[in-house]
Amino acid sequence: MKYKVLFLGLVVLFLNCTPKEHVKNQNWGNALGTTYSIIYIADGELDYQQEIDSVFQVLNQSMSTYIPSSDISKINAGDSTIVVDDMFKEVFEVSSKVHKASNGYFDPTVGVLANAWGFGPGEQLELDSLRVDSLLGYVGWEKVQLNADNTITKAHPSIRFDFNAVAKGYAIDRLGAMLDEKGIKNYLVEVGGEVLAKGTNLDSGKQWSVGIDDPQAETGRQLKQIVSLKDVAMASSGNYRKFRVDPETGEKYVHTIDPKTGYTKNSNVLATSVVAKTCAVADAFATTFMVMDLEDSKQVLENHGELEAYIIYLDENGQTQEFFTPGFGALVKN
Repeated sequence: MKYKVLFLGLVVLFLNCTPKEHVKNQNWGNALGTTYSIIYIADGELDYQQEIDSVFQVLNQSMSTYIPSSDISKINAGDSTIVVDDMFKEVFEVSSKVHKASNGYFDPTVGVLANAWGFGPGEQLELDSLRVDSLLGYVGWEKVQLNADNTITKAHPSIRFDFNAVAKGYAIDRLGAMLDEKGIKNYLVEVGGEVLAKGTNLDSGKQWSVGIDDPQAETGRQLKQIVSLKDVAMASSGNYRKFRVDPETGEKYVHTIDPKTGYTKNSNVLATSVVAKTCAVADAFATTFMVMDLEDSKQVLENHGELEAYIIYLDENGQTQEFFTPGFGALVKN
């Protein structure tokens, strides 16, 4: 499952008028293969661009599969001496928890399959059932281990990590932590459509409002829902913008890969949005619910009351339906 940095289409909504006693500061740009926008309201003008750039730089050096000199690239290439940093450890631990909670449907060791299907930095392969079965031998979270000395052990050298389904959310958490350390109480961090909202939008005196794209919009971008967020993160996933079409056969391959079968997953689930305390967790579960069957996702949500979710799917008649957890439904602005 290549999530080179998936733009999942949330748009931030805010007013342009700022009361005199507050200043709306904003930094925006490109990072992690997508765009970002960070709004932070304070008593005066501030510019944390240098600190923001530093967060992205350190994260890339730790976990970008597109940088050959990064720690994850070296580990993927077979270097067992790399001592990973705290960020890598935290993402590894989040991955372990979501892997367990999802009965193995979230698995960052699908890197070898992401490459093979054409969604990674490695070589795309011609795949048949025998080749897929062979590659599945290099997939499985139980085949990797974070050691006490912070090195990584892999059961086979060909196992490849791919944290792109969680690293973007984690980057947002780190940016939020940086703003927290600066004493900023009201901010909205958005990277590639994932968001972390803290405090309130002092422009409007209300909670931060965030829009969720309609996955079935045929032209342009249309909003499906608008939600109000405070002191939570939200991440979305979908196959409506990120896919590959075989130029010879015309067959569509989505970026979501089922780690149990080894194949890309075209399901009746069109898009997911998950609200959680951290964006890393929200990001991981939003991706996972694209792989899992809807009823299985509902069971996970029932077992994990700390999560709220919104899932757009097609029923047996091909009609668009929406599933809300009660908590997510309460966030929707009517």
